[in-house]
Amino acid sequence: MVLILVLICSLTTCTGGMIERRRLLLIPAITITIGSFQYSLENGAAKAEFTDMPALRGKDYGKTKMSYPDYTETESGLQYKDLRVGDGPSPKKGETVVVDWDGYTIGYYGRIFEARNKTKGGSFEGGDKEFFKFKIGSGQVIPAFEEAMTGMRPGGVRRIIVPPDIGYPDNDLNKLGPKPTTFSGQRALDFVLRNQGLIDKTLLFDIELIRIVPTQ
Repeated sequence: MVLILVLICSLTTCTGGMIERRRLLLIPAITITIGSFQYSLENGAAKAEFTDMPALRGKDYGKTKMSYPDYTETESGLQYKDLRVGDGPSPKKGETVVVDWDGYTIGYYGRIFEARNKTKGGSFEGGDKEFFKFKIGSGQVIPAFEEAMTGMRPGGVRRIIVPPDIGYPDNDLNKLGPKPTTFSGQRALDFVLRNQGLIDKTLLFDIELIRIVPTQ
C-alpha cells in the first residue's frame, strides 16, 4: 500500500496525457501484483502449518501409554489383569521368584520378542529354556516387572501393559532384566527400544509365577 501511494505521488508531478495514462495503467497492475504476493505468502504459511501427513493420520505415535478399561492401573502407570489366579502366599522382599514370561511390542505391530511355555515357533524355535529368576527388591529387573509381582501367587498368570518410563532404562535391554533368550527376540525388542522415529514403545508381558524360593 505504501508503494502504491509513493508511485501515485511521483506520477502526479509529471505532465502530459501520456504520463497520466501510464499512471492509470500502473496502479491496477501494482495492486494486483502486491495482492497476489500477499496471498501467496499467507497461503504458503497455511500449508506449512497444516500439512496433512497420511501415514500418521488416525494414529497416536509417540504416546507414553495406552489405556485399557478392563485393566487395573497403578500410580506408576502400570496396567495389569490376572489371566489366572494362583494359590499360596505372595512373594516378599528378599525372596527369589521363578517366572516364565511372554513379551510383545504391543505399541508397534504387536511383535513377539519372548515366548513362554518353552516351545517356540518361527524364528523363535528352540529347545527348553531355563526359567527366569530374580530377587524381589534387588533392582535386577525393570520397575514394571517387579511391581507386577505384588499380590501374585504361585501358578498365577498376570498380563501387564508397560509404558516406557517404567520399562527398560535408557531404552537399553541390557541394563535390566528380563532379557529375551533368543537372538531374534533381542533384535525385535532392541529395534523398538532404540528406534528414533515416532513409534509407540509400550510393551506387553504375560508373567507366570512358577514358584517362590524362600530366603535362606
